[in-house]
Amino acid sequence: SALTESDYHDVSTHTMESLLDYLEEFGESTSLPGFDVEYSSGVLTLELGEHGTYVINKQPPNKQIWLSSPLSGPKRFDYDTTEGKWFYSRDQTTLDGLLNQELSAVFNQAITIL
Repeated sequence: SALTESDYHDVSTHTMESLLDYLEEFGESTSLPGFDVEYSSGVLTLELGEHGTYVINKQPPNKQIWLSSPLSGPKRFDYDTTEGKWFYSRDQTTLDGLLNQELSAVFNQAITIL
């Protein structure tokens, strides 16, 4: 990736904080049992009760964001500076696209994250 370490830090921190802000706000309006979101030391944990737990974390040595999804498993995302999005290189899934799709299904409503 063409990201400098400084750029990676800026964009990954912004992404994680945006996710946290959205999910905390969303959490106040959802009645899903077991919903909880926490962020600590670069690791965001989203608990969705019986739907499982998402773990999203910064991976500075690789300049990546890693996602573990209870629906689609683990993926490693690289930042595309041209598109301004995090992509999974194997299938070109975007971090926001995957989360939007999976969380929309869990909550049975349109979710637009990031």
